[in-house]
Amino acid sequence: MVFDARGLEITLDSHVRYVDTGTIGKVVDLRTHDGIDWVKLDKTELWYRSNLVELLDDKDIKRSSFYDNDGDKEVDIEAMKEKAESLENMQMDSSVAEGGG
Repeated sequence: MVFDARGLEITLDSHVRYVDTGTIGKVVDLRTHDGIDWVKLDKTELWYRSNLVELLDDKDIKRSSFYDNDGDKEVDIEAMKEKAESLENMQMDSSVAEGGG
């Protein structure tokens, strides 16, 4: 059995959040190696230590406008990253707006 940061059991198809970055995904694989439990998330296809993720209830999973291509309304992490990068690269210009007066 694999447990999350709060001691709750994680099973396949559970939704979890990686506490360091807030990455949310569905567990597609579980593994124990050298006494350390790991979970693999569907969206990133990366392995996370199970004691660094939190199990989510359905009510905890926030819906987003960043849906995947299948339209199943799951959060598309990569689309969110691209949007964040585009906002970071935006140039600010003080001559865009003038104050009244």
